[in-house]
Amino acid sequence: MSIPHQIVAPLRIVYTTYAFLLFLAMMVVVFPFIMLAALLGPVRGGNLILRGLRVWSAIWFRLVGIRHRNIYRHRPDPQQQYIFVLNHISYLDAAIAVESIRQPFRALGRHDLKRIPVFGWIYRVFVIMVDRGNKEDRARSLVDLRRALDHGISILIFPEGTFNETDQPLKSFYNGAFRIAIETQTPILPVVLLDAWDRMHHRHFFSLTPGPSRSVFLEPIPVEGLTLDDMESLKQRVYAIMEQAMSSARKNG
Repeated sequence: MSIPHQIVAPLRIVYTTYAFLLFLAMMVVVFPFIMLAALLGPVRGGNLILRGLRVWSAIWFRLVGIRHRNIYRHRPDPQQQYIFVLNHISYLDAAIAVESIRQPFRALGRHDLKRIPVFGWIYRVFVIMVDRGNKEDRARSLVDLRRALDHGISILIFPEGTFNETDQPLKSFYNGAFRIAIETQTPILPVVLLDAWDRMHHRHFFSLTPGPSRSVFLEPIPVEGLTLDDMESLKQRVYAIMEQAMSSARKNG
């Protein structure tokens, strides 16, 4: 028996409001820690910030009823650097990534999110921001990403760039993740987020729901010996692997 929409809609508004206020309250609590950690520099300070965000995400998910788990087709080597590539479908993707990846990393993220109060300041300290419409800004972000790799830190990139608003499992990929992987000879590790759309899709703010969240870690893809001439084929290979994993997960539930 389905619950009438007239009952579900108000309950969802109350639930989302609770979750959002809790999110803001927890951001305010961790804000002093973020400020102090930032003084330690982009490497040590950034890694401390990541640890703090992991604690925050674990607590927030549990308090709002989101049950996250990782599924490993390959368990990442904590001593190995990767270019983590994830599909992008929800405003929760960043929080899920923090909850999922258990080693130091820096993310490439949209520059416009830095305007969000409190969260925006934390975002700009931890995330390497890029304006994809600005050629100079894209070049600067690539330099910052290479610098992170030089310090033993993995990189997280959403290769779709923006939310996937198509009817396909994935939208087309940008070149950035694959160019960085080849130029730095860093293996790519695809991660598929399976339930982010169901928990909160990007079209409606009041779409947040409790329930499961799964991240599937696929086999890493080596890039040793590849050149930029191989970038397109590498991109298509990663796309096909992630698309197949998502389609398989949907069929199997």
